[in-house]
Amino acid sequence: MNILNEMDLRVFAERIKELREEKGLTSADLARALNRRTGVISKWELSQRMPKADSLFKLAQFFGVSIDYLVGLSDE
Repeated sequence: MNILNEMDLRVFAERIKELREEKGLTSADLARALNRRTGVISKWELSQRMPKADSLFKLAQFFGVSIDYLVGLSDE
């Protein structure tokens, strides 16, 4: 089930990449931390793939942000 529309997906892609880079992580580092493939992380960051709800939850926990922030519903 796709839970993000195209606009949300672009915001999500930008924010994931920004958060990852702020922590000094590579895509491979993030993939290992989330138990995902590096290709999945790359597709998220290129707005080519929508994350599933469980991935959004893991990302929010990992980065210490809300899901609303990740998808652009909040700026905090």
